[in-house]
Amino acid sequence: MDMATIILTLLSGGVIGFVLGLVGGGGSILAVPLLVYAVGMKSPHMAIGTAAVAVALNALVGLVGHARAGNVRWQCALSFALAGSAGAALGAEAGKAFDGQRLLGLFGALMVVVALLMLRKRRSAENPAVRMTRANARPMLARILPTGLGTGLLAGFFGIGGGFLIVPGLVFATAMPLSLAIGSSLVAVSAFGLTTAGSYALSGLVDWVVVGWLVAGGVAGSVLGRAAGTVLAGHKRVLEVGFAILVAGVGLWVIAGSLGWQGV
Repeated sequence: MDMATIILTLLSGGVIGFVLGLVGGGGSILAVPLLVYAVGMKSPHMAIGTAAVAVALNALVGLVGHARAGNVRWQCALSFALAGSAGAALGAEAGKAFDGQRLLGLFGALMVVVALLMLRKRRSAENPAVRMTRANARPMLARILPTGLGTGLLAGFFGIGGGFLIVPGLVFATAMPLSLAIGSSLVAVSAFGLTTAGSYALSGLVDWVVVGWLVAGGVAGSVLGRAAGTVLAGHKRVLEVGFAILVAGVGLWVIAGSLGWQGV
């Protein structure tokens, strides 16, 4: 890697980490476009595999803090993660077999959908004491397992964390409050990312040097993002809406690029 590429990779990691620290999620969906259009990765599949590693590592770091704060419901989270990991493995194999440019176009469309979901106000459920017990395990698993499987398929196919789907999925399946769903979702994000990354790595579609620089930039960016988030805590909704607009714009740009409309 030349110095210019290293700097661009560090900056890309910094952007992802900053968004994660500032908004609390969603930053990983910018990883693939940044790797393709900023860092200059020629292969969309290589970008997806490399991004999946960074997504998993970011999620594991975040999980430690949430676990210490008691914001993880492990039985629910692990059940969701196990079902979703099977889906992620299938999704990753399908993604690798898909044409790279078409895959980028679908990724752009997904970004637009994610942006629209971000614009919706998230509501907390009403059962902060939620636990999986013998009495409720069967109906809860009947909702958790298919939701996890479907989310994992998307995460594996596109090489994303899928937190924007996992959080509402956990709320739907378990009635846990939003704060617990966010913490618990990181178990699944880590599992999906590692499963996808493993599949791509076995096919030689991970650039480990880029991963190192991306994570280094992400650590620095997350520190700045958390600091900015503390200062701007009273404007969190404005930040989320602004980020959603950014994601939609990048998504449309990615779609245009995949269709060969970028010369503009």
